[in-house]
Amino acid sequence: MPVIYIDGPRGLSQNAKKKLVEEVTRAADEAYRVPDVRIWLRETPADGYAQDGVLGARVRPVVTLEVPELSGIEAKRTLVARINAAVTGAYGDHADTEHTMVFLNGYPLEQVGLAGRMQSDRPEMVKLAEQLAG
Repeated sequence: MPVIYIDGPRGLSQNAKKKLVEEVTRAADEAYRVPDVRIWLRETPADGYAQDGVLGARVRPVVTLEVPELSGIEAKRTLVARINAAVTGAYGDHADTEHTMVFLNGYPLEQVGLAGRMQSDRPEMVKLAEQLAG
């Protein structure tokens, strides 16, 4: 159930997009061990981005994860490093990947619903959350 948004500039080839989502999915799978990883690539034209008040500045990608809580700092470090590497590999010269930001928004199960049920009411998700908190 990880939901991931990757905000970057337009211009990636279909192959680069495919590799990016595959690598980010693998990183999320290894960190969370939860199926159903959803990724949105949000592409911004150069005139739709500003950095420090400069419209059309070189885009600095942002990755936002809406995910279960992950307590271990080492797991978070590994996840962020792998996502950063995937973004850098995909965007290369298309963006300022030295300044890619990754936000991990972790939610307890009682704050997430899926298919009309709270995740905290699903025994398999409770067990998984306990493992992630491990």
